[in-house]
Amino acid sequence: MDITSFWHKHKAAWAELEQLVERFARKQRHITAADIDRLTHLYKKASAHLALIRSYHPADEITLYLNQLVSRAHNLTYKQQSGSWQQLRHFFGVHLIALMHNRIGFIGMAALLFVIGGISGFVAVLADPLNLYYVLPQGMAEQIDPSRLGEGHDAINSPVLSTMIMTNNMRVAILAFVSGITFGLLPIYLLLFNGLLVGALAAVYFQADSSYAFWAYILPHGVIELTAIFIAGGAGLHMGYRLLVPGRYDRKHQFLEAAKESAQLLLATLPLLFVAGIIEGYITPSSLSLEVKYLVAAATMLLLALWYFFGRRRQAHNASRAFISK
Repeated sequence: MDITSFWHKHKAAWAELEQLVERFARKQRHITAADIDRLTHLYKKASAHLALIRSYHPADEITLYLNQLVSRAHNLTYKQQSGSWQQLRHFFGVHLIALMHNRIGFIGMAALLFVIGGISGFVAVLADPLNLYYVLPQGMAEQIDPSRLGEGHDAINSPVLSTMIMTNNMRVAILAFVSGITFGLLPIYLLLFNGLLVGALAAVYFQADSSYAFWAYILPHGVIELTAIFIAGGAGLHMGYRLLVPGRYDRKHQFLEAAKESAQLLLATLPLLFVAGIIEGYITPSSLSLEVKYLVAAATMLLLALWYFFGRRRQAHNASRAFISK
């Protein structure tokens, strides 16, 4: 089966189905009976195409695209219209999990780049403490004093600090996503550089025998924050990859599809960064014991794992229902 010819032959029908799905989702008052009939016809046609293409090319990009399109059309064709809360829950609880699973390789690459930067920063400062002045922004290195970690709890304005942190983190996530247009070069730099900063700081506190306290102040918000950064960075890397390697399909089509998916992944990071900002503004600088802060970090990791696990399980359940209904 020549998948490229298959795509060129049927892409117009798929594009029409995608446009109808968008119309049904956004402008329900303007839907006509003819639109409903057309949606049903195109959905059945696309389902047949998916069944055929999945038999020969199960892991191809066009198969993933068609699978998502058919799933969205299925929800409109067979399910009753749900309220905004149910739609929001489906979006964050199922749809985004599916997108993350499909792009897990790029998200993993983003995490790997951060780790490489972290190890490099740690080793550089461990080899020569003066390297800290080359790694950290100007003026920041002089302010690092491991013996004063945790001082000034009472002087912190938590609401203001939390808002500043959330704003900064969202800016970094959006930059990591948008910079994918640079063929992935800027996301690579951002991930390496942020890892370098964390690694350099970790080395300073390691040399001062304060690693336990240092990570207690990093991990409570860091688990969620880094997860969000990795997702946004992975989205940017995928956009850059599609610019460089469009595959067997039209470069513009592939990039636009990658950009649309990546924008939805970026949405997933915003609630995560909101929660991370609250933790970093209220819990991280608080006078709570180090052990409690480690428990908060463990709880955030567990909640993220459960979010992904149950999202995948609901996705599999919906897929099985869609298969049975055909």
